[in-house]
Amino acid sequence: MKHRRKGKTLDRSSDARRALLRNLATSVILYEHVNTTLAKAKAVKPLVERLITKGKVKNLTTRRHLMKTLTVESAVNKILEELGPRYATRPGGYTRIIKIGSRKGDGAEVAQLQLVK
Repeated sequence: MKHRRKGKTLDRSSDARRALLRNLATSVILYEHVNTTLAKAKAVKPLVERLITKGKVKNLTTRRHLMKTLTVESAVNKILEELGPRYATRPGGYTRIIKIGSRKGDGAEVAQLQLVK
């Protein structure tokens, strides 16, 4: 039974899953789109949304919180300098998932996670 189980495990240990989500979130922020499986895109979307919402307020506390999650200085700077002001009036929904199809090798559903312009 899966009582009180939140989130998807993505068939990984907690450390590997945390690293995967951090790397995917960093890639989405830096390149503004990433192609990945549908399950991974659905798992990382709330994380990216929370980081951008946090980046709307530009102060030292926000910078430290973002650095704790992303660990890449350029991604943190992009959130605070570009993405925060870009989405300042938007109340949420900064990302979208577009289904691309299935991967030829293993048949996994592939999707593109991208930031809304």
